[in-house]
Amino acid sequence: MHFSKSKYTSGVQCPKICWMQRHMPEQFNRSVMNEAVLATGNVVGDLAMGYYGPFTEVPFDPDDPDRYQKAAAETERLIAAGEQIICEATFTLPGHYCMVDILRRRDDGSFDVVEAKSSTHMKDIYLHDMAYQCWLVEQCGYRIASAALMHLDNTYVRQGDLDLHGLFTVEDHTAEVREMMEHVAERVRSIAEVADAQAEPETPLGPHCFSPYECGFRPWCWKNLPSPNVFDIGNMSKKKGFALMERGCTGFSDLLADLDTFDSLSEKQQTQVLMEANELGPVIDRAEVGASLESLSYPLYFLDFETFQEAVPSFDGQRPFEQITSQYSLHWVDSAEGPLHHAEFLGEAGFDPQRSVAEHLCADIPRNVCVLAWNQGFEKGRIKHMAKLFPDLADHLMAIHRNIRDLAVPFQKGHYCTREMSGSYSIKAVLPALFPDEPELDYHRLEGIHNGGEASSAFQYLAERTPAEQAVIREQLLRYCELDTLAMVRIWEKLREVAE
Repeated sequence: MHFSKSKYTSGVQCPKICWMQRHMPEQFNRSVMNEAVLATGNVVGDLAMGYYGPFTEVPFDPDDPDRYQKAAAETERLIAAGEQIICEATFTLPGHYCMVDILRRRDDGSFDVVEAKSSTHMKDIYLHDMAYQCWLVEQCGYRIASAALMHLDNTYVRQGDLDLHGLFTVEDHTAEVREMMEHVAERVRSIAEVADAQAEPETPLGPHCFSPYECGFRPWCWKNLPSPNVFDIGNMSKKKGFALMERGCTGFSDLLADLDTFDSLSEKQQTQVLMEANELGPVIDRAEVGASLESLSYPLYFLDFETFQEAVPSFDGQRPFEQITSQYSLHWVDSAEGPLHHAEFLGEAGFDPQRSVAEHLCADIPRNVCVLAWNQGFEKGRIKHMAKLFPDLADHLMAIHRNIRDLAVPFQKGHYCTREMSGSYSIKAVLPALFPDEPELDYHRLEGIHNGGEASSAFQYLAERTPAEQAVIREQLLRYCELDTLAMVRIWEKLREVAE
């Protein structure tokens, strides 16, 4: 087996990952690979190189079959030449290689290893990552003085030019890494033993299937679980789900056969299990649904925001990974039987869109009307944030904030549930459950953008597109957001229907 720091950390998470990568790579589910996250990591890594001043980056051609040997030779040459800061420093031994994000030379000839991450805090897996790097560098004959993690500081607020020393924070983890380095060689041997075996390892399912990263081979390893199983229960924590499995309760029938375990579930969870096991129809508390509707008044507005996040702030006043509101859709009716109206707004790419969003929102929503959102905490949080940013609009924005109601409540509280919702009250679960055969309410029929993650990524990188591409993507963004509020209208109509 050939080790890199990513393969080593995969093996730390679960050695079977390395076996699957070698023997059954076609079973990997690429949906766990978030391309936006990978792109963010590249951007942050490029910026981190400049943290300590001038540096030399080791060239690396991914298409060159001798790329690792050439990069390692160049690294050796730069070290011999006395370079102070080398980025992407590459080290190889038979069966091993790693690329160190930042290698800093000390006056005594030893080196500091700095690992740059796009997260905002330390994770245990990063220590294993650094331990493998430091172990390999020392195996190559160099002395490591310290090991540090460089990550984003989420308290940094950009004002003017980007300040790398404000954007990043550097934490020394030499002691922890030194302790882990003592076990790297043994871990390498044990991981390789599993990876090189001919037979598929009999690895029990557990938290490692999700942590520290969701495993792309999970569908293969979990293929023999019953469907549905305990992890399909709404609001089932991973910890409790695995505890139930250890007790022999995997499928819904197991839960029904163990009264004590069944009683440990919440009332909503019990309802879901009973509905699925007995193939029951919808469970509707018409009185509670009616009570939710009675708190609403006309005119009635339906509001949905879309946002994006940047690891590296682009605008003044912005923090790393701060939610930036970029657009909204708004449907409204003046009376119960009145016509449906629609308004929408989408900010311009390459500029902070929040001011224009706030201004248009105030123009489109009167101060004292009832506004419906799905999971109101998100929309209320965005409005409150914009009110702090723009004091001249704060009175109007906070008036909207005070009048927001949550359309998800009847589903969240279990007053309306069906088997098809699978214990979820996400609008992406509720909508197809209530309207399985209505094309206009099918997110899969949309062009280009089908969920919030795609919408966020599309706007974040919109400025990098050509004008023609921007026009297409903007239309896709508008239609996606419009469907979110149209979905709310249709669900509200269905709730009125059942309450009556």
